[in-house]
Amino acid sequence: MPTQLTLARHLDGLRAAMVAFVRYADRAGLAAPVPTCPDWTVRDLVAHQGMVHRWAAAIVRGERDVDPDAFEAAGRAEPDPLEWLRDGAVALAEALTRAPADLDALVFLHDAPAPREFWARRQCHETTVHAVDALAAALGRPPDAAETWIETDLAADGIDELLGGFLTRPRSRLRCEEDAVLVVAPDDVADWWEVELGPRPAVTTRHRGDAEEGDWELDGTAVHLYLALWNRTPRPGLEADWRERAAVTWS
Repeated sequence: MPTQLTLARHLDGLRAAMVAFVRYADRAGLAAPVPTCPDWTVRDLVAHQGMVHRWAAAIVRGERDVDPDAFEAAGRAEPDPLEWLRDGAVALAEALTRAPADLDALVFLHDAPAPREFWARRQCHETTVHAVDALAAALGRPPDAAETWIETDLAADGIDELLGGFLTRPRSRLRCEEDAVLVVAPDDVADWWEVELGPRPAVTTRHRGDAEEGDWELDGTAVHLYLALWNRTPRPGLEADWRERAAVTWS
């Protein structure tokens, strides 16, 4: 789904996430485990995020011969991985700022071109979610919504990206044997989402106003739902056997 936020707002979100990422990664230490990313250390997390920033910046600049593995290997070899991480985020923000508004750089990844707003949104939320992972490493557990820096408008945008952009793709494994409706209704924003489930790819519709009833319902603050839907905190408001009944595998 198209974002309702501006390029500048996503870049602000990216910068805020990077500040948090570096702070919590430094506090945890590079060897610390990441509770929200099993089998990863903070060094793994930093190398991954720095690779993604460099990969995305290269694509935005129009480069095609891009080797993500080389970026990640370089990050692992860096004597100061956090400075390397910051440098990649700065280069990404610069590439997004300078890119033409009608950027046509995603054709080879999806079925249609995407503007630079796609990349700004994706990298804002990619960085935010992994900064939450760094916070989890510093805490030694998944964080609560109130422990994060995430603002309500960005959280709602991240919910929309996941429900409308990821879980509706043909390759998504979000499926039910029988038709059902999942309603995601944050209690601190005007929007809510209706996700039609079944044996085919999900169909998501964004609504405004009072939410209707669904077969399953998720409510809570936008930040809580954002973290829950991205698997960074327990999901609220659903009976315990929902995942099994819905045969759901989240992205």
